[in-house]
Amino acid sequence: MAEQKAHWLEVSLVVDGELAEGVAETISRYATNGVVCEQAVEYNKSGDQAMPVGPVRVYGYIAVHDGLENLRQKLEEALWHMNQIVELPQPEYRWIEDQDWMEVFKEHYHPIPVGERLMILPAWVKQKPQDRIAVRIDPSMAFGTGTHPTTQLSMQMLEKYVKPGQPLMDIGCGSGILSITAIKLGATQSVAVDIDPASITGTQENAERNGVLEQIEVRRGSVKDIKAGAYGLTQAPLLVANILTPILIRLFNAGMADLVTPGGTILLSGILDTRLDEIMETTSELGLELLEKIMMKDWVGLAFHKPE
Repeated sequence: MAEQKAHWLEVSLVVDGELAEGVAETISRYATNGVVCEQAVEYNKSGDQAMPVGPVRVYGYIAVHDGLENLRQKLEEALWHMNQIVELPQPEYRWIEDQDWMEVFKEHYHPIPVGERLMILPAWVKQKPQDRIAVRIDPSMAFGTGTHPTTQLSMQMLEKYVKPGQPLMDIGCGSGILSITAIKLGATQSVAVDIDPASITGTQENAERNGVLEQIEVRRGSVKDIKAGAYGLTQAPLLVANILTPILIRLFNAGMADLVTPGGTILLSGILDTRLDEIMETTSELGLELLEKIMMKDWVGLAFHKPE
């Protein structure tokens, strides 16, 4: 038995893009070696921009051990509770022979061009794109890996609105991909906050692999902590937040617009087109002026100007 090869139990669900990150987060509690969100990609005619299409297959691997069945039961209970909120398919399982499954994992990830100048690279890819700015991200994370339309919308807007020599705020930083992008586009520093401890660790690791760790102040917290002076900045001329609509509205109610200097810019993503009116009503009440609306599939990215 001691020489028997180890095995893995693969658990997977096929869901639409809106549910993928929630399902990935749930699976990641039990599949501690990482979660994969796999989706087909279509390129535009010139081949320089990718767009995710179709459903997302979310899957992870649980090592075989004596407590496996108990762990599997807990996972199914967590998915059951999620299913009470939104309908989910039944999880599928299959046994995997011991193998260099990280190499198999890597086969699913390829560089993703974004906008006109950016390229998202899996962390293990060594070569640099000749004509694009490389942003290296660990895609084993369950959030902010660059495959989701909301992240790509945010990066496209950063490409346009980052002004070299200026700082920014990154609210709900996730993997740190947006702060890293902004620094590589010329921003001097970023205050990056998130309430999830895993996001803080992920942002630090990704910032280090991109050589920008010293320029990103990343801590656990949110809008009220920045306003209270807990960080190096209390205001910046640019703020980006890639978070779902109800949370964006809650953050605006907590004073998120106050973090932007007069004349500055606010970039929002994470907004489904069906909830666009809610955001527009909130921003209008705050006196913010719409600069631009861009879309990818059912998701919306918005840029606002804060009047002087």
